[in-house]
Amino acid sequence: MGNNIFITATGTDIGKTFVTGLIVKKLRDAGYNAGYYKAALSGAEVTENALIPGDAYYVNKIANINETMDNLVSYVYKEAVSPHLASQIEGNPVEMNKVIEDFNNSLSKYDYLTMEGSGGIVCPIRYDDKKIMLEDIVKELGLSTLIIADSGLGTINHVVLTVEYLKNRNISIKGIILNRYSEGNILHEDNKKMIEAITEISVIALVKENDEELNIDINKLLEIYE
Repeated sequence: MGNNIFITATGTDIGKTFVTGLIVKKLRDAGYNAGYYKAALSGAEVTENALIPGDAYYVNKIANINETMDNLVSYVYKEAVSPHLASQIEGNPVEMNKVIEDFNNSLSKYDYLTMEGSGGIVCPIRYDDKKIMLEDIVKELGLSTLIIADSGLGTINHVVLTVEYLKNRNISIKGIILNRYSEGNILHEDNKKMIEAITEISVIALVKENDEELNIDINKLLEIYE
Protein backbone atom coordinates (compact mmCIF):
# COMPACT_ATOMS: atom_id res chain seq x y z
CA MET A 1 0.00 0.00 0.00
CA GLY A 2 3.05 2.26 0.18
CA ASN A 3 4.36 4.50 2.95
CA ASN A 4 1.69 6.78 4.34
CA ILE A 5 0.32 8.44 7.46
CA PHE A 6 -2.89 10.23 8.42
CA ILE A 7 -2.51 13.49 10.34
CA THR A 8 -5.29 14.25 12.79
CA ALA A 9 -5.59 16.70 15.67
CA THR A 10 -7.28 17.13 19.02
CA GLY A 11 -9.52 19.84 17.52
CA THR A 12 -9.57 22.84 15.23
CA ASP A 13 -6.98 25.64 15.25
CA ILE A 14 -4.34 23.36 16.75
CA GLY A 15 -1.85 24.01 13.96
CA LYS A 16 -2.33 20.70 12.17
CA THR A 17 -1.62 22.20 8.74
CA PHE A 18 1.44 24.09 9.99
CA VAL A 19 2.94 20.91 11.43
CA THR A 20 1.95 18.87 8.37
CA GLY A 21 3.84 21.36 6.22
CA LEU A 22 6.95 20.93 8.37
CA ILE A 23 6.67 17.14 8.13
CA VAL A 24 6.44 17.05 4.34
CA LYS A 25 9.15 19.70 4.04
CA LYS A 26 11.48 17.66 6.26
CA LEU A 27 11.07 14.63 4.02
CA ARG A 28 11.50 16.54 0.78
CA ASP A 29 14.51 18.50 2.06
CA ALA A 30 16.11 15.15 2.94
CA GLY A 31 15.65 14.01 -0.67
CA TYR A 32 12.57 11.83 -0.27
CA ASN A 33 9.74 11.82 -2.81
CA ALA A 34 7.03 13.02 -0.42
CA GLY A 35 3.53 14.27 -1.20
CA TYR A 36 0.34 15.53 0.40
CA TYR A 37 -3.37 14.79 0.08
CA LYS A 38 -6.58 15.94 1.80
CA ALA A 39 -10.05 14.54 1.15
CA ALA A 40 -12.21 17.55 2.04
CA LEU A 41 -11.44 21.15 2.88
CA SER A 42 -13.95 23.78 3.95
CA GLY A 43 -13.50 27.51 4.45
CA ALA A 44 -11.58 27.99 1.21
CA GLU A 45 -10.50 31.46 0.14
CA VAL A 46 -12.77 32.95 -2.54
CA THR A 47 -11.04 34.68 -5.47
CA GLU A 48 -12.34 35.93 -8.80
CA ASN A 49 -11.28 32.79 -10.60
CA ALA A 50 -11.42 29.94 -8.09
CA LEU A 51 -11.63 28.68 -4.54
CA ILE A 52 -8.18 28.49 -2.94
CA PRO A 53 -7.87 25.58 -0.47
CA GLY A 54 -5.71 27.30 2.12
CA ASP A 55 -4.39 24.20 3.92
CA ALA A 56 -3.28 22.47 0.74
CA TYR A 57 -1.94 25.70 -0.74
CA TYR A 58 0.19 26.28 2.37
CA VAL A 59 1.68 22.78 2.47
CA ASN A 60 2.27 22.82 -1.29
CA LYS A 61 4.21 26.07 -0.96
CA ILE A 62 6.16 25.47 2.25
CA ALA A 63 7.21 21.95 1.21
CA ASN A 64 7.85 22.92 -2.42
CA ILE A 65 5.70 20.09 -3.80
CA ASN A 66 4.70 21.97 -6.98
CA GLU A 67 1.36 20.20 -7.43
CA THR A 68 -1.91 21.59 -8.75
CA MET A 69 -4.64 22.09 -6.16
CA ASP A 70 -6.90 19.57 -7.93
CA ASN A 71 -4.35 16.86 -7.18
CA LEU A 72 -4.06 17.80 -3.52
CA VAL A 73 -7.70 18.03 -2.41
CA SER A 74 -10.74 16.11 -3.64
CA TYR A 75 -13.50 18.38 -2.30
CA VAL A 76 -13.14 22.12 -1.67
CA TYR A 77 -15.94 24.09 0.01
CA LYS A 78 -16.38 27.83 0.50
CA GLU A 79 -18.33 27.68 3.77
CA ALA A 80 -16.13 27.64 6.89
CA VAL A 81 -18.10 24.89 8.61
CA SER A 82 -17.80 21.12 9.00
CA PRO A 83 -17.49 19.37 5.59
CA HIS A 84 -20.81 17.59 6.02
CA LEU A 85 -22.65 20.92 6.44
CA ALA A 86 -20.63 22.72 3.77
CA SER A 87 -21.42 19.96 1.28
CA GLN A 88 -25.14 20.20 2.11
CA ILE A 89 -25.11 23.97 1.62
CA GLU A 90 -23.15 23.78 -1.62
CA GLY A 91 -24.71 20.60 -3.00
CA ASN A 92 -21.51 18.66 -3.53
CA PRO A 93 -21.35 15.71 -1.13
CA VAL A 94 -18.20 13.66 -0.61
CA GLU A 95 -18.17 10.29 -2.37
CA MET A 96 -15.95 7.63 -0.82
CA ASN A 97 -15.04 6.18 -4.23
CA LYS A 98 -13.56 9.49 -5.35
CA VAL A 99 -11.55 9.83 -2.15
CA ILE A 100 -10.16 6.32 -2.62
CA GLU A 101 -9.32 6.98 -6.26
CA ASP A 102 -7.64 10.32 -5.58
CA PHE A 103 -5.72 8.94 -2.62
CA ASN A 104 -4.42 6.03 -4.69
CA ASN A 105 -3.45 8.38 -7.52
CA SER A 106 -1.40 10.42 -5.05
CA LEU A 107 0.08 7.28 -3.54
CA SER A 108 1.23 6.11 -6.96
CA LYS A 109 3.24 9.33 -7.44
CA TYR A 110 4.94 9.55 -4.06
CA ASP A 111 7.05 7.24 -1.94
CA TYR A 112 5.80 8.92 1.23
CA LEU A 113 2.26 10.30 1.31
CA THR A 114 0.93 12.46 4.13
CA MET A 115 -2.85 12.73 4.31
CA GLU A 116 -4.26 15.56 6.41
CA GLY A 117 -7.63 15.21 8.08
CA SER A 118 -10.36 17.81 8.60
CA GLY A 119 -10.55 19.22 12.12
CA GLY A 120 -10.35 16.60 14.86
CA ILE A 121 -10.90 12.87 14.38
CA VAL A 122 -14.63 13.10 15.23
CA CYS A 123 -15.54 14.99 12.08
CA PRO A 124 -18.62 14.21 9.96
CA ILE A 125 -17.63 14.36 6.30
CA ARG A 126 -21.06 13.48 4.93
CA TYR A 127 -24.34 13.11 6.80
CA ASP A 128 -27.39 12.73 4.56
CA ASP A 129 -28.61 9.57 2.86
CA LYS A 130 -25.02 8.39 3.23
CA LYS A 131 -22.96 8.79 6.37
CA ILE A 132 -19.19 9.20 6.21
CA MET A 133 -17.20 10.06 9.31
CA LEU A 134 -13.52 10.94 9.10
CA GLU A 135 -12.65 7.67 10.79
CA ASP A 136 -14.43 5.79 7.98
CA ILE A 137 -11.97 7.27 5.49
CA VAL A 138 -9.01 6.38 7.70
CA LYS A 139 -10.21 2.78 7.97
CA GLU A 140 -11.11 2.48 4.30
CA LEU A 141 -7.61 3.57 3.30
CA GLY A 142 -5.95 1.43 5.96
CA LEU A 143 -4.03 4.32 7.52
CA SER A 144 -2.24 4.77 10.81
CA THR A 145 -2.49 8.13 12.54
CA LEU A 146 -0.27 10.84 13.96
CA ILE A 147 -1.92 13.19 16.47
CA ILE A 148 -1.15 16.92 16.55
CA ALA A 149 -1.97 18.66 19.84
CA ASP A 150 -1.45 22.04 21.47
CA SER A 151 1.09 22.21 24.28
CA GLY A 152 -1.02 24.36 26.59
CA LEU A 153 -3.66 24.02 29.26
CA GLY A 154 -6.30 21.32 28.65
CA THR A 155 -4.23 19.30 26.24
CA ILE A 156 -3.92 16.24 28.50
CA ASN A 157 -7.68 15.75 28.40
CA HIS A 158 -7.90 16.43 24.65
CA VAL A 159 -5.08 14.05 23.76
CA VAL A 160 -6.28 11.24 26.01
CA LEU A 161 -9.83 11.45 24.62
CA THR A 162 -8.52 11.43 21.04
CA VAL A 163 -6.26 8.46 21.76
CA GLU A 164 -9.05 6.49 23.43
CA TYR A 165 -11.43 7.22 20.54
CA LEU A 166 -8.91 5.93 18.02
CA LYS A 167 -8.02 2.88 20.10
CA ASN A 168 -11.70 1.98 20.54
CA ARG A 169 -12.00 1.93 16.74
CA ASN A 170 -8.85 -0.13 16.27
CA ILE A 171 -7.02 2.68 14.48
CA SER A 172 -3.26 2.62 14.97
CA ILE A 173 -1.48 5.65 16.48
CA LYS A 174 2.18 6.16 15.56
CA GLY A 175 2.89 9.12 17.79
CA ILE A 176 1.98 12.57 19.05
CA ILE A 177 3.45 15.98 18.16
CA LEU A 178 2.98 18.95 20.49
CA ASN A 179 2.66 22.30 18.75
CA ARG A 180 3.38 25.79 20.19
CA TYR A 181 5.82 24.28 22.67
CA SER A 182 8.07 26.48 24.83
CA GLU A 183 11.18 25.00 26.41
CA GLY A 184 11.36 25.84 30.08
CA ASN A 185 7.60 26.25 30.36
CA ILE A 186 6.74 24.05 33.34
CA LEU A 187 3.17 23.47 32.11
CA HIS A 188 4.28 22.41 28.63
CA GLU A 189 6.97 20.13 30.01
CA ASP A 190 4.56 18.50 32.46
CA ASN A 191 1.89 18.10 29.76
CA LYS A 192 4.36 16.16 27.61
CA LYS A 193 5.32 13.94 30.54
CA MET A 194 1.71 13.27 31.57
CA ILE A 195 0.49 12.61 28.02
CA GLU A 196 3.16 9.96 27.53
CA ALA A 197 2.51 8.43 30.96
CA ILE A 198 -1.26 8.18 30.52
CA THR A 199 -1.46 7.18 26.84
CA GLU A 200 1.79 5.18 26.66
CA ILE A 201 2.37 6.81 23.27
CA SER A 202 5.52 8.77 22.51
CA VAL A 203 5.60 12.49 21.83
CA ILE A 204 7.90 12.25 18.81
CA ALA A 205 8.47 15.98 18.24
CA LEU A 206 7.99 19.36 19.84
CA VAL A 207 7.18 22.32 17.59
CA LYS A 208 7.82 25.89 18.72
CA GLU A 209 6.02 28.99 17.50
CA ASN A 210 7.14 29.90 13.98
CA ASP A 211 9.50 26.93 13.65
CA GLU A 212 10.85 26.59 10.13
CA GLU A 213 12.13 23.04 10.54
CA LEU A 214 10.76 19.94 12.29
CA ASN A 215 13.17 18.98 15.07
CA ILE A 216 13.20 15.22 14.64
CA ASP A 217 15.69 12.70 13.32
CA ILE A 218 14.77 11.84 9.74
CA ASN A 219 14.92 8.09 10.39
CA LYS A 220 12.54 8.46 13.31
CA LEU A 221 10.18 10.40 11.07
CA LEU A 222 10.35 7.74 8.36
CA GLU A 223 9.35 5.08 10.89
CA ILE A 224 5.86 6.52 11.33
CA TYR A 225 5.15 5.89 7.63
CA GLU A 226 5.96 2.18 7.80
